[in-house]
Amino acid sequence: MPQLDIIYQDDHLVAINKPHGLLVHRSPIASDATEFALQLLRDQLERHVFPAHRLDRKTGGVLLFALSKDVEKLMQQQFQENRVDKKYLAIVRGFTDDEGEIDYALRKENGTLQEAFTRYKTLARAELDVPLGNHPTSRYSLLEANPATGRMHQLRKHFSHIFHPIIGDRTHGCNKQNKLFKERWQLDTMLLHASQLSFDHPVTKAPIYIKAPLQEEFLRVMGIMGWDLLRCK
Repeated sequence: MPQLDIIYQDDHLVAINKPHGLLVHRSPIASDATEFALQLLRDQLERHVFPAHRLDRKTGGVLLFALSKDVEKLMQQQFQENRVDKKYLAIVRGFTDDEGEIDYALRKENGTLQEAFTRYKTLARAELDVPLGNHPTSRYSLLEANPATGRMHQLRKHFSHIFHPIIGDRTHGCNKQNKLFKERWQLDTMLLHASQLSFDHPVTKAPIYIKAPLQEEFLRVMGIMGWDLLRCK
């Protein structure tokens, strides 16, 4: 059984660097999955754990769990009230602005619109000598994104909305780009990584900063782009 990478732990909370492709818990819409972060972490720690928030299956990075139901409720309340600062790294199609804001409401499954707001800044750009469609080259950007709200698939939908979809996003992304990355570089991973969570500890009230290092496939694509990780931070 694989060991999860624990990047933070105290008497009340534990955080892992969730691998891309791992579900947080069992889901009826992903019947093919046989392993789940909740189950793996429970078995690894030999105690019950409680998810404080969620990450998409194909998103990697910081995933926070509580070690009791009471702390779970306190952390979930912080997430719901947008009192947790979340940072993500994403590789998207095209050259994005140096920085920007996306204020675009998103619709829930029941049709209700929810306010959704994202800030981002561009860390690096690359133009590869790889033709695609009518374009003689292919352009990409590395972004740091800060979703001020926590809507389902918010970053995926927001970057698609501004015509800079995340590479590897099958639902909201660009099929041509995803096909290119799969055929040329054998990449199936969605290039979205939850890099940092910052919040006040629900019990001790101390400021907490949890960072998750990038994983192998994300780093491999950064190498293809010619991006230096240290220079991009």
